[in-house]
Amino acid sequence: MMLTALGLMSGTSLDGVDVALIETDGRQIKAFGPTGYRPYTDGERSLLRQALTEAVHLSRRDARPGILRQAEQAVTTAHAEAVASFTAQTRISAQDIDIVGFHGQTVLHRPERKLTVQIGDALALAKAIHIPVMHDFRAADVEAGGQGAPFVPVYHRALAQSLNREGPIVVVNIGGVSNITYIDGTDTLIACDTGPGNALLDDFMFRQMHQPFDTAGKFAALGRADEAWIAQALRLPFFTLPPPKSLDRNDFASLKLDAVAPADGAATLTAFTAAAIARVVPLLPKVPKSWIVSGGGASNLTMMRMLRERLAPAIVEPAEALGWAADAIEAQAFGFLAARGLKGLPLSYPATTGVPIPMTGGIIARP
Repeated sequence: MMLTALGLMSGTSLDGVDVALIETDGRQIKAFGPTGYRPYTDGERSLLRQALTEAVHLSRRDARPGILRQAEQAVTTAHAEAVASFTAQTRISAQDIDIVGFHGQTVLHRPERKLTVQIGDALALAKAIHIPVMHDFRAADVEAGGQGAPFVPVYHRALAQSLNREGPIVVVNIGGVSNITYIDGTDTLIACDTGPGNALLDDFMFRQMHQPFDTAGKFAALGRADEAWIAQALRLPFFTLPPPKSLDRNDFASLKLDAVAPADGAATLTAFTAAAIARVVPLLPKVPKSWIVSGGGASNLTMMRMLRERLAPAIVEPAEALGWAADAIEAQAFGFLAARGLKGLPLSYPATTGVPIPMTGGIIARP
């Protein structure tokens, strides 16, 4: 049975809430619906940055001390407003949406401690929008010993079914953290986080230039990357670990570049993201022939250029070039995952998160 699913995603880039409608049975995608976006205000973004700092001290998934309770309320309100705006603009009734996939805002990811924390009140959201809400996608995987990330590979595979090209293919998502899905035409998925995405660069731009991000990579294009610094950073043990593996947004926060010229720092951090993605190639079964880039990084022209240089001779192209909605793929994915969760289908696999067996997940909050 086909379901109309609305996916909501607020990533570690802290830019805002992506909204996307899809029609799916949890296995195939019948149709893509409209998409939407509700940016965070400067105040909300500042609150979330404080929440990330506070969350480092958490030892329980359900704890919301201090600023975290306020941040959770803000995240819930922002998502409710995103859905209200989306339904008003598209004239799609809440009654026509079967399920909402609500990821929430990750503030801590420590799978080695069986701890992953996404803030956002699903029950309050369900009551506000009058639609059942599937949430808490990652908890079962982490509790079972998986990494709890990445979770989008099963959707990447569904997207890739429509492609007519020689593999292997890798789908890259560059959000706050970068992750890849390796697809070779078999039933086996391989996935992992590769390193920083936009988080280090965004934080640097915020500190140095009081800007939330480097628009289209224009600032990094003015600088020169410090290849020695990148080579040193790539010596961290994480980069030699085989897939599956995952990261917290702040795992590389100790890598500082504040003493360099701002443009050079932006260029270096952009190149570091590209180099970390390229570093995964020797860890894959075969060298990929095609790389499809989604997420905010796909809009960074300097990052795309650096990826093409480091991944040559493979084809590197933004998801938009294939007719995919690059900025909405993760939101679409959580609509897709909500449909799978409703049907008890697996959301994660041993080769995507390291979980011992294929795992379903998610909890439903009803209005």
